Order: sequence, then structure tokens, then C-alpha cells
Amino acid sequence: MDEPRWLDEQEERAWRGYRRMRRLLDLELARELMQDAGLSEPDYDVLSDLSETPEQRLRLSELADRMLWSRSRLSHHISRMQQRGLVTREECATDGRGSVVVLTPAGRQAVEAAAPGHVAAVRRHLIDRLTPAEVSALGTLSQRVIDHLTGRPTGHPEAKG
Repeated sequence: MDEPRWLDEQEERAWRGYRRMRRLLDLELARELMQDAGLSEPDYDVLSDLSETPEQRLRLSELADRMLWSRSRLSHHISRMQQRGLVTREECATDGRGSVVVLTPAGRQAVEAAAPGHVAAVRRHLIDRLTPAEVSALGTLSQRVIDHLTGRPTGHPEAKG
């Protein structure tokens, strides 16, 4: 068995800093989103993903893949969102076993009301803390890791989102 490649001091500082930053940032953004808009992060993710599609609908399986959730977990969450009138669920026309999640007018209104405050929080807590060069570097670094974790070659056209 090969000896582990332990992190050096600089690498460990970067890794621990990233982990702490991510937890604190996620916590603050989630807190503000709930306080300002009454939406959880998963609510916002579902609503924003649906609002960005041409027909404001996605197969449940595709939405689960986007959110990195199991279909079962997302199905339970969608049921709770349905009870609040934010989304509906329809049978998939091409696959009787699948379902399609559809944004309702109330869901569209909720995401449109939440988006300005959420973007302001992202700016306040992350983007405005960085120089333009750092924002560019963060985008490049993030995409490189995403490409690696999703098995896409770096620079692949589908890896840009």
C-alpha cells in the first residue's frame, strides 16, 4: 500500500479554509433565504431550475440529477412543495412510470420575489469579497473540479453549467 500524500501546510490551510467557508456561506445564505422569502435552499433550487426551462417543467428524474438527490428524496420534497401550491406533478407523456414537475404561478411568483434578495446575499457574502480576477479564478477552479467529479473532460461544452 502506498504511503498517503499528506497535505502540506499551505494545502491544509486551503482545504480547511474552503470547508469552513462553504459551511458558513451555505448556512448564511440558507438563513437569509428562509428569513426573507420563506423558502429553503432546496425549495429555491427546485423553483429556480424549473423557472429557467422554456416550459417551466422538468422530469422528476432530471431534477433529482440536477440537485444530486435521490428520486425518492426529491419526490417527498416535491409533495411538500405541492401542498404549498408552488409546484404540481403530472404524468410523463412519454413514460407512464415517470412524472414531470411543473412550476405553478405561485411558484413563479415565489422565486421571482426571492431571487433579488438571494442574489444580493450571494454578492454581499461572496462575490463582492473578491476581485474580478479572483471571481474568474473561482469560476475556473470550480469548473475544473466539477468536470473531474462528473467525468467530463475539462473544456467539454456540456461542462459549462
